[in-house]
Amino acid sequence: MSPLLKQRIELLSQAALQDDLRQAMHGIEKESLRIDAQGTLSQQPHPPAWGSALTHPSITTDYSEALVELITPVTGDIDELFGELDRIHRFVYSELGDELLWTESMPCILPARDDDIPIAWYGTSNVGMLKHVYRRGLAVRYGKPMQCIAGIHYNFSLAPGLWQALQRQDGDARSAQDYQSERYVALIRNFRRYAWLLMYLFGASPALCASFLQGREHQLQPLGDKGLYLPHATSLRMSDLGYNNDAQSGLSVCYNSLESYIASMRKAISLPYPRYAELGTHDADGQWQQLNTNLLQIENEFYSSIRPKRVTRSGEKPVQALAERGVEYVEVRCLDIDPFLPLGIEPATAYFLDSFLLFCALAESPAMSDEECRTSSENFDLTVMRGREPGLQLTRKGQPCELLTWGEHLLDNMAACAALLDQAHGTRAYSDSLARQRAKLQDPALTPSARVLAAIHEQGDSFFRFAMDQSENHRDHFRSRPLSDAEQQHFSELARQSLADQLALEQGDTLDFDTYVARYLAQ
Repeated sequence: MSPLLKQRIELLSQAALQDDLRQAMHGIEKESLRIDAQGTLSQQPHPPAWGSALTHPSITTDYSEALVELITPVTGDIDELFGELDRIHRFVYSELGDELLWTESMPCILPARDDDIPIAWYGTSNVGMLKHVYRRGLAVRYGKPMQCIAGIHYNFSLAPGLWQALQRQDGDARSAQDYQSERYVALIRNFRRYAWLLMYLFGASPALCASFLQGREHQLQPLGDKGLYLPHATSLRMSDLGYNNDAQSGLSVCYNSLESYIASMRKAISLPYPRYAELGTHDADGQWQQLNTNLLQIENEFYSSIRPKRVTRSGEKPVQALAERGVEYVEVRCLDIDPFLPLGIEPATAYFLDSFLLFCALAESPAMSDEECRTSSENFDLTVMRGREPGLQLTRKGQPCELLTWGEHLLDNMAACAALLDQAHGTRAYSDSLARQRAKLQDPALTPSARVLAAIHEQGDSFFRFAMDQSENHRDHFRSRPLSDAEQQHFSELARQSLADQLALEQGDTLDFDTYVARYLAQ
């Protein structure tokens, strides 16, 4: 452990800061494709009983009308976090009819024609149409299948009081907002250095349905009649076969300061891109098909394993919120859905993520050179494609290092952070979760990706049959535990209110859509 990390941990172990440690906040966003009983992508609209995908606080859609996104409230209590995620699932299933939620990150059987993948619809308000046109732009730029990938986002923040104590220790004279923002950006740099470890430990997409890659070149191996895989892959979702984006491959986003990140984003959303310019903003029928012809329509189009975030005001661009009010939390975006878990994630994963992110926040985080950015990306890519390959070597400080050896070293350094959180919460859950992850380093067969392949082999090498069985099992899990009448009424009222809120937005618009888009993009 470095002297600086030790010094910071000793500070946070003081009794006066235990309450601040307990005030770390969490939120989960979990995506799932809706499928019919045959395992094909649903063609049905977002169920009206779920409410408005535009204004509901907990149930929305991502890219496709069939890609539901379930969002927990923000809470400091992990048990409460998972209890709420469970209740949302139970409500969703109570109004889902004969459909199911697909339990895999990689898509179900997709239609032969891209046109048959429905884009999410949010009504006729300007803000709803902006979201819809943005998704049309994703379709014409990257194709629809890529946008049907599902995952889990984990939102995390540390209490302002904790940042203030660290700022006093550092003797830093900046404003509290600027110090907090720069420390979150430092966390992100360390996350980029070490995120390959999350792919090894939690990657759960080593295989996929062949329909996802129809017409595309790839190096995957056949798995049964209709599946594809790589024998040592951990997360094909996070490989270039998943969020594949040639246009963004040359985009250099710098995380060496919040200002440099904002500058990188602003450049990308204002940089003309010839191929998109050829398409134009409107199609042959005069309908909007993308918000602009720049490299990125908006900053959300940038695919990243982690993002600095700030809650936005109505009509405000995310980069504008960061520039004005600083970083509020980070959003971890690289987690696969675990098909063995009904919720797709379990509390032990959250306990580990908290220890990992606290370590990233407290450990030294020097600026990253272009070379270190490149090797960090290469380490990540190697792990998603070959992470369980015996003896796999990554690059650490310019030298080859075996993945398993480096992983053990990281867990050793994280142990003090886990102990710090155990102390604050009066538990052993954080250290116990660390021990569970260490066991995966000692035995790769325990990783979700290895378990997925083992289960597929038991199903006669059928990725589809494995995924359908899990989807049906999870449906039964939720439907066997209906909500109480009061809980059901609570969610039904949220749905009714969201529909009323959407209608109010539609009736309250005073600008035409073209003017609204121009003003939004001009921020």
